[in-house]
Amino acid sequence: MVAAVDRLFVHCRELVTLTDGPATGPRRGPAMQQLGVIEDGAVAVRGGRIVAVGPTHRLRSEYRAEAELDLSGFVVLPGFVDCHTHPVFARTREQEFHMRCAGADYMAIAAAGGGILSSMRAVREASLDDLTEAAERHLWGFAAHGTTTVECKSGYGLSLVDEAKSLRALQTAAARTPLQIRRTFLGAHEFPPEYRADRDAYVRLLCEQMIPQLAPLADYCDVFAEPGVFDREQAARVLVAAKAAGLRLRAHADEIRPMGGAELAVELGAASADHLGQISDLGIERLAASDTVGVLLPGTIFFLGKPGYAPARRMIAAGCAVALATDFNPGSCYTQSMTLIQTIACVQMKMTAAEVITASTINPAFSLQLDAEVGTLHPGKRADLCVLDIPSWQAIGYAFGGNPVAMTIKDGEPILANVTERDPDWFEGGSEPR
Repeated sequence: MVAAVDRLFVHCRELVTLTDGPATGPRRGPAMQQLGVIEDGAVAVRGGRIVAVGPTHRLRSEYRAEAELDLSGFVVLPGFVDCHTHPVFARTREQEFHMRCAGADYMAIAAAGGGILSSMRAVREASLDDLTEAAERHLWGFAAHGTTTVECKSGYGLSLVDEAKSLRALQTAAARTPLQIRRTFLGAHEFPPEYRADRDAYVRLLCEQMIPQLAPLADYCDVFAEPGVFDREQAARVLVAAKAAGLRLRAHADEIRPMGGAELAVELGAASADHLGQISDLGIERLAASDTVGVLLPGTIFFLGKPGYAPARRMIAAGCAVALATDFNPGSCYTQSMTLIQTIACVQMKMTAAEVITASTINPAFSLQLDAEVGTLHPGKRADLCVLDIPSWQAIGYAFGGNPVAMTIKDGEPILANVTERDPDWFEGGSEPR
């Protein structure tokens, strides 16, 4: 019997399903190599959900579709899941990038008005409408690079009023795009100037006022746990208060110097510990024994021109659940390209093509508690697809320097196409390309 579906995506040169492993939960160690690749693959979609995946000839014999899209010549993966980004900002910071390239250190850049506090001033000056427009533009930028699910942090307001403005801007911007968004409150990103002389007062403000009042606008709370920013005791206070307010936890941890940030994240049951360039052996051991995902951000180290990439090979060998993310932000990593991050992960952290695919799909989805919805192409999940103009899935990491994403598909609908040379009918049935 032939079943009716809304749409068939057919003739994918390679369809990377990740269905060789379980539908939910993180992939660790050798399981990160299991991709479930189908040649001349097809996806059947009904109501925005995947009904079936398989060879084109089989799905065409089993399903009748109202619309069909031929993806001949393309490699198709689950939509990327970017689980660490900072897209709510008002101005870019290219001047300090060039200062850094010329040899200026952080103190010189800060003295010239740069750094996180530069972004703070811009956000405080921006209207809600302007901030919303900027955030929406940034969200569409993720879509252009094949990302369909994004974790988005505040953290450039650093006051109750301006963090609320940031989260509301993100809420409105998210409603204007088809992407799936998770919001993270990052009031503990830095100490604002008015609290530099009394840092404990700012921690009290975070715990007693900002977190309780802003928790309804967020899904997670994050903290920049690092010597010179929020020390271990201050970070723990912030995260404990957030947990009491019903927020899930994330943490910037062990980026510049080891501080036991990964261990703290595990101890508090955080969904992720991020950066981890200086993670300790004990931190690796604790992560491996937990469901806290180690989110690696190699683009930041690359962009800052520093040594200290996270020890991905040791973490994978130990059994850590490893994810990749862009860390898109105006100061230390101005990219929204997961494919570029994958290249850096392969070259600098020696991850394999299969591992970076897994670390860009199901593992970050697990860190966002969305693994039952996205991250693989198991039937029942959202039909989120990234269509790549590359010769095979093994070209992940190998192909860099441009945007290989030909089309981004969310909930079974093409939402953005980056090619113009094909017949216009190729995009029939979706929104107009942006």
